[in-house]
Formats: sequence, C-alpha cells, structure tokens
Amino acid sequence: MKNNKRFGVGLSGGGYRAAAFHLGTLQKLYELKLLDNVDVLSTISGGSITGAAFCLKKDGFPEFEKRMIGSLSSKNVIAFVLTSWRGLLTISLILFCACLSSFLPFTRFAPWSILPVVILLLGLLKFQFKIFPVSKIIERAYDKFFYDKAKLSELCDMPELAIGSTNLQTSRPFTFSKRKIEDSAYANYRPPVKFNGTDFPVARAVIASSCVPFGFTPITIDPVFFKDHDVAVSAKVNPQLVDGGVYDNQGVQKLTQTGSSYACDIVLVSDAGNKLPFEKAYNNTFTLLLRTVETFMVRIKNFQMAQNIYQIPNKKEVAYLSLSWDIDGSVTGFYDNLLGKKISVEVTTAHGLPDEWVQMPTQFKRDIINHMNKRCQFDELSKTQQNATDLNIIRNIGTNLTPIKEDKIRKLMKHSAMLTEVQLRLYCPTLFS
Repeated sequence: MKNNKRFGVGLSGGGYRAAAFHLGTLQKLYELKLLDNVDVLSTISGGSITGAAFCLKKDGFPEFEKRMIGSLSSKNVIAFVLTSWRGLLTISLILFCACLSSFLPFTRFAPWSILPVVILLLGLLKFQFKIFPVSKIIERAYDKFFYDKAKLSELCDMPELAIGSTNLQTSRPFTFSKRKIEDSAYANYRPPVKFNGTDFPVARAVIASSCVPFGFTPITIDPVFFKDHDVAVSAKVNPQLVDGGVYDNQGVQKLTQTGSSYACDIVLVSDAGNKLPFEKAYNNTFTLLLRTVETFMVRIKNFQMAQNIYQIPNKKEVAYLSLSWDIDGSVTGFYDNLLGKKISVEVTTAHGLPDEWVQMPTQFKRDIINHMNKRCQFDELSKTQQNATDLNIIRNIGTNLTPIKEDKIRKLMKHSAMLTEVQLRLYCPTLFS
C-alpha cells in the first residue's frame, strides 16, 4: 500500500518471454523502492511462472533475480516433456506406425499400409489426454525447475499472489491464491461450492494458468480440494482449466473490477505481448485456424484494455506498458489520452496540470508535453532505450517454454524496466509523492 492506496501489478502471459520481461518490471519496482508496497500480484500464464517464484522467495530480490535468470536461460520444459516416459512412448508409437506404413506397401499387405497410421490417429484423438497428459508432465517440470513442490499455503502474504486461469465449464476466470481458490460462478451457487487450497500445489496452479488450448491438457480439481465434495457433485461442478489468457491475458480485470477482493486503486500492467505482423504463409488449415484464434485473442485483448484500463473509475491510476512499445511515444501517448478524456482528475491534479490545459489540451499541446517530459524524467530514461536491432531481437523471441539466452533475457528486462518507470511516472504519480 502507498499513501493509503492499494497498489496492484498485473503480469501478462507469453511463456518464458513473459517470465523474463516481467523480471525487468519487478527489478524496476525494487529499484524505485516500490516493490514492498505492492498489495496484489495478478498473474497469467508466463507471468505466473515469475510471479509464483517471487512470492515463494526466501531471500532478497537480487538473489531471486539471479536464480530466475539462471532458470530461464537453462531449464527446458519442452525437452523435459519429450524425454519423459510418456513423451518417449508417444514418439515411439508414432515412429513405429510410420515405419510399419512404409514397410507394408512392399508386402502382400499393401492395401492395408495406411491402416496403422489411421488407428494411431484415431487412438490419439480419442485417448489423447490419457496417453499423453502434457500438463501433468509440465507440472512436474515446473516443480523441478521453479517451485520444489511448494503449496499455496507457502506463498507470502505481501504481495498477495492471484494466479489467473480460465474455466471452460463456466466460461469464467478461475483464480488461485493463498487466501482462496475461486470461480465467481461457483461462489454464487446455492449452496456455494468452495475449495480448500491449503495443500494445492503451486506448480499445478501455474500450469492451470499457462495451459494453452490445443497443445496442453485441461487441468481438473481433485475431490480432496473441495470443501464439500458432495455439494460439488450434486451441482455437477467439474472445472476444466486452461490458459488464463483466454479470458484475460493481462491479469488486469481482477485488479480494476469493482467489487473484486483483489481490486486496487493504483495498477501497473506489464504486457509481454507483441504486435509484429503475421508473416507466415497460410499453407494449411492448421495455420489458418491458429491465426484465426490469435485474431480472436487480439480482439478480446483490445476490448479488455478499453474496459479495464481506459474506462475506469475517476480516482484510479492505471499504467500500462507493452513489449511492442518504444519510449518515444510515451509522453505523446499521455497527451493523446488527455485529449481523449482518458486521464483521471486524480492524475492531472497530482501532475499539477492547470485546469485550462486539461480542458483545452489542443491549445496547450507543447506546454503539456514539455511539462510531462520533466515530470516523467523522459530525457534521462530515453538514454536507456536500446537500439532498433536489439529491440527487434527481443520482439522476435517466441512464447514457448524453451531457454532464452542470458543476454536476451537482460535485454528484455532492460526494455521492461525503462517502460515501467516512465509509465508509472506518467500515470501513477501519487506513487512518487
């Protein structure tokens, strides 16, 4: 809490890229002596990897940062999955059927040469989640690489970690925290369906948050984690949890939603998403489907940004930063938001903007920009901007769960840290008062 205002930070999804990018945000908060003032850390997918590790740390931030950089640059979740006995079994089955189909055409069984492949495909479609439960294997990888079998009860109290997932059964967000596990839909049942999260594995909550549809298997809740399993059975409650980004990829909704127990007055959103154009060829149905789903997600993201970041109660302070942004547009972006009436009175007052500037911004554009350049220390911060080559490198890092070279991690962190400070100074001025 800062100046009697609750301070929340949202960390978006985006695999290891997001986990590394958000390290820079936390590093800057630590440098500005604001990290201890964070009340809520709302995380999604890749952001949950870093957020959960931070909220389990038993040493200082520098040690945590060093450990996370080491893990993100060396621990390969995908390799762990493929070399597990389930992964090796699945690969062996595929290779066996492929070899059999290649051999049969040269025998008297030629008409049946395609049959093994057909049987395998049908078997995988029907029993995919039992044959190859990817999410369970990734949970073991997360435990080995990051969490050491920790439970939700071991999370720190400050900040409160809220790990976001999406419940396909209710089409609602599903949240894991030390205080409670909850889906608002179940909470409104009569009688309400409640969960006991004391011994719930942190790694399972994180995989529920990063369980990308199509590739991973949905996460379910074991009966032992229901406070009253009979009530859950009678209400036909069976959560099917996938990536939190399906519902809210920035983790911002619960921080800004009126009535949310995680709601905060000051909010920072760190978004590791990118807006590079889609340059791959549309060669098949899968590529087309994938791009269509990505387009849906972008549309949802834009709608949620408008609703949860720009259309907010007048007294809230909300700062947002994105991997795709350059620092050069920060102050002019503030002016544009002022012009669009998207800046709260609380913020303009804290910045000391005269009423006539706020009411008639077009007549005072240069004055406003000069004033805000000084307020956010733009000249100093812009010196830390990386060159176009480095920015292009970090923006082309994939969102999978394979290691990122340490120099790239530090470039991601540097970009995030710079944007974090300038956006906080612009949109959350009371943090510095």
